[in-house]
Amino acid sequence: MDNPISDIAGTIRISGIARQSVVDGPGLRLVVFTQGCPHLCPGCHNPETHDFGGGYDCKISRILEIYDANPLLKGLTISGGEPFCRAGELLPLCRAVLERGGNIVCYSGYTFEELLAMADEDSGARELLYLIDLLIDGRFLLERRDLTLRFRGSLNQRVLDLPVSLGKNAPVWAKGYQ
Repeated sequence: MDNPISDIAGTIRISGIARQSVVDGPGLRLVVFTQGCPHLCPGCHNPETHDFGGGYDCKISRILEIYDANPLLKGLTISGGEPFCRAGELLPLCRAVLERGGNIVCYSGYTFEELLAMADEDSGARELLYLIDLLIDGRFLLERRDLTLRFRGSLNQRVLDLPVSLGKNAPVWAKGYQ
């Protein structure tokens, strides 16, 4: 652990935190729900996260204290809201979790292709993409809802191996999730 918690500054606007989840990515995970979403998907599982003025500011150091308190965690899942609307705020948190040996899963209503275009204009989004291990992409579509899917809510969403996808500049499904 290179960065002690006291060295991590910054805050992030969040809706809440789930201290232990097994449904938001592989293994036991800490989930941070970012506040604010432009997608407003009908049937969204987290409609309380849509309002950009809602939620509360939380210190990154506080989130890391929660993360560090549970040695069984495999990583961090960032959900929302729309995490890429908070990309710059998420960077110190994601870097710190990676330094601790955890992995990063991210839910986004944007597709991989939309995120690549966004990354051309937004350096925070670009850097965040390169910190994520698994990306669950695409808007939730109520008419394509399927409760049997692992880690996703509708058939249009994908679970992508982000490092491989970025290397190929094309979406690549994570093994075992298609």
